[in-house]
Amino acid sequence: MKCFFSSCMLVFFLCSLCPLNYLNACTTMIVTKGASTDGSTFVAHSDDDDLADQSIIYVPAKDWPKGAKRPVHGSAVANGDLPKFKDFSEPRLVDSSRSPDYAHPGYPKSVPLDYIPQVPHTYAYLDGNYGIVNEYGLMFGECTDGAKVTNNPEPGKRIFYSSELSRVALERCRTARDAIQLIGDLIEHYGYYGTGETLPVADSQEAWVIEMAPSPEGTGGLWVAQRVPDGEFFVAANEFRIRDIVPGNPDQMYARSLFNVVERTGIRSPKDKKKPMDWLTTVSKGEYSHPYYSLRRVWRAFSLAAPSLKLSPWVQDGTTRAYPFSVKPDAKMNLSDIKKIYRDHYEGTEFDLTKGIAAGPFGCPNRYLGPKDPSGDVGDPSVKLEGAWERPISMFYTGYVFINQLKPNAQFPLNVVSWIALNTPAESVFVPLAVAKTPRPYVNANPKKYDPNSAWWTYNLIGEYSNIKYSYMIKDIQSKALKDEESSERVVNDLTYRLENIAKTTPKKAIDEFSKALNQNAERICKDWQNFFIELHFKYNQGFINSSDKMAQKVGYSQDWLKYTNYKQGPTTYRKNK
Repeated sequence: MKCFFSSCMLVFFLCSLCPLNYLNACTTMIVTKGASTDGSTFVAHSDDDDLADQSIIYVPAKDWPKGAKRPVHGSAVANGDLPKFKDFSEPRLVDSSRSPDYAHPGYPKSVPLDYIPQVPHTYAYLDGNYGIVNEYGLMFGECTDGAKVTNNPEPGKRIFYSSELSRVALERCRTARDAIQLIGDLIEHYGYYGTGETLPVADSQEAWVIEMAPSPEGTGGLWVAQRVPDGEFFVAANEFRIRDIVPGNPDQMYARSLFNVVERTGIRSPKDKKKPMDWLTTVSKGEYSHPYYSLRRVWRAFSLAAPSLKLSPWVQDGTTRAYPFSVKPDAKMNLSDIKKIYRDHYEGTEFDLTKGIAAGPFGCPNRYLGPKDPSGDVGDPSVKLEGAWERPISMFYTGYVFINQLKPNAQFPLNVVSWIALNTPAESVFVPLAVAKTPRPYVNANPKKYDPNSAWWTYNLIGEYSNIKYSYMIKDIQSKALKDEESSERVVNDLTYRLENIAKTTPKKAIDEFSKALNQNAERICKDWQNFFIELHFKYNQGFINSSDKMAQKVGYSQDWLKYTNYKQGPTTYRKNK
């Protein structure tokens, strides 16, 4: 079976490996402890990365000698590949000193942009294209925002992008406040390059959002941060979410030089200094790519969490204040609620992507982008567009999604779990991983080279294959995902209970056993989904629905779809059609 699986995968995907577009247009969320059913804090992120590096890497804790320097590497997810620094989209980093899984023999070693002083001890964390979560439960999300200024790194002026900032924070911090202060200091001292960015960051007690943009002066950088009130839910979708900056507000932090820079460069908005500075309109033109590319997702996530607010999906423009910074959910949220949001294509709304002629005969929600579609990280409202597709939360070019969970009643270090779904969340399964060495199938995730032992390729195959007969296959896929996710939750709960006393006295032994069991669970599910692909192929072979007792069941096309075709003009008579 493995040989068949390998060969059919290679043929199936040979034509799909097109050059990268670097959209990196993600959706990120926070559920505060007071907004969750069990007091957990959640930070989530979809990495919509256009076939970039999909590997989930464990960076171990480490002691460093006095005088050590920490290399600061560039990030291809910011503005594209940086050949001068051997910095590419895949692999994202070649530096075994960061992690043994970043060794990548055969690839040129990444060249640092610069160095900063190292601290005596750094914490362990999970890493993706951005930092994910560390051993003490400091959690990050991310989304890219359109900013008025976008630039490239320049050693001596600008060496940090949000991805490296989140990693340094995970290495050195245990609380969200400390992480924000550290990130802010690094931006102001060493400079920030790339795109606008939103980073949700949370610990067991607090949740914050830090947003950043390159400075128009070319050095330093601009940043602001705002606390998410406990009991509320936050979402960002490629547009800055922080608005009025009010000096003295205890729930905000910002760069020491912020007001001086924006006034000196003339970008302050509004110009009237008697009014609060609007962060969004000061550093950005509004939302990403095209109208409603960002705002529709914010509306949808808020509407799913708090339908009683009756928020309108229609607003005046991209700088609207119609959607609050965060909302109180109608009912407290759990892990399943967050998964549901990430798997959404506006089903049941007027924007339902499973409906209409573009969805094809089997309700496929994917709308592939072409050269005529809007692109880029700034949606310029003055540009007239020929057309555009609705942009859902579950996007066809999603590389992975994680939902970090910090559980309040679990013993450290068993209280931190990252639920990760590789490929598109609607057609994948969320698997729990500990902050420990990740299973090999989750490390091997090169989208440029098929690997039959790669978890990403396993879920990617199923996601791509589902497009053939989506309305049928998605029911099978989501039924299987639900079963595996429920069993995984039982595994986590059983391990947390069984290892509690060990964790109190011997945390290292507890996390080793915890991660070993979770990795075995993840590997088992991956192998099972490899077999699942064969089951799907058998069941839907040659356009039929097949079972062992009844083969070749004809289902054809719906009447709604047939009316869009030339079916009625087909050969039903010997006379020539008019």
